[in-house]
Amino acid sequence: MAGEGGAPIVAKLVSLGAGVESMPEQLVLDEEAAAAWARGRAPLSALVFDAGSSFGEGGGRRLQASLELAWRAARAVAVGALIEGDAPAKLVFVGPRPSAGAHAEPARAALENLARTLSVEWARYAITAVAVTPGAETADAEVAELVCFLISEAGEYFSGCRFELGRVAVAG
Repeated sequence: MAGEGGAPIVAKLVSLGAGVESMPEQLVLDEEAAAAWARGRAPLSALVFDAGSSFGEGGGRRLQASLELAWRAARAVAVGALIEGDAPAKLVFVGPRPSAGAHAEPARAALENLARTLSVEWARYAITAVAVTPGAETADAEVAELVCFLISEAGEYFSGCRFELGRVAVAG
């Protein structure tokens, strides 16, 4: 788990018996140290990056910073552990909520693009990538449930897509 948020995701994963390691955000800034951190914890099966916490209240600088951290974390964990692993691996990018500021939707779209790009680029290493974008009223528990599903064996069929959570209008 990378990013400062994600406590409900971590709690749900632990309740299901998963081993969870949290990568400190400051470590991500030093990619060699982050790759060494991942290598020291191998085998790893997934990276969940919570961009919502690094995005904070938004703004252009926070947009750039959160996306930079997402890319650095993905690359460091992939190079450090996932690419050399002998089992399928997953990257899950959790975006900020739409209410996080004027740049929230661009951040969500950029994470979707990152997931799509990495799903193609790293498919040869059996690494899948997806983006999860919670809606304004999506409960943290719902996000956690979806993330757990996506990093389970059942989630191996999804790659390069965005899961938009929220209310669906039903004509009636």
